[in-house]
Amino acid sequence: MKFQTVVFTAFAAGLLTACTHSTPSAVSASQESPLSDQARQVTDDFSVSPQISIADVKAAAARGVTLIINNRPDGEMIGQPTSAEIEAEATAAGVAYAHIPIDQRGVSPDHLDAFDKARAGADDGKTLAFCRSGTRSIIVRSYAAARAGQPVAEIIAEAEAAGYDIAGHAPALEALNGGD
Repeated sequence: MKFQTVVFTAFAAGLLTACTHSTPSAVSASQESPLSDQARQVTDDFSVSPQISIADVKAAAARGVTLIINNRPDGEMIGQPTSAEIEAEATAAGVAYAHIPIDQRGVSPDHLDAFDKARAGADDGKTLAFCRSGTRSIIVRSYAAARAGQPVAEIIAEAEAAGYDIAGHAPALEALNGGD
């Protein structure tokens, strides 16, 4: 209940959209840069990216990715690959796949539970999470890390090093981390 209040308060205050990033704005599937130009490493085993293409799935597998998390709802933009298309390519490449779509309502405890379950069920390899710009993916990862007890300053620094300014999420991260 406390998390829902924090998220609603953060959403109402505009904090869920207050995250800035230095990745390019959304691009259509036909205009995407190669995965190596898009993916931002957050930790040794976790990266975020704007929308990936079907071809990027094989490139991710070649880079040691064993789990792809899609935080983008289907149909959000014309030309975006569907979850089913990316999942089929991931399966063919031997990569686990989780579709955890996050829309304008923001992040819920169910999203964090699904994220944690996907990460726990993945091999010891790397995870690549994506959405339109990477922002929702970094937020979900950050909230899950805070809920697991990672220090908030460390979470914010990791996001910043990856090109995402999530300092506006500090109150929600603190609440998830057990703060008041």
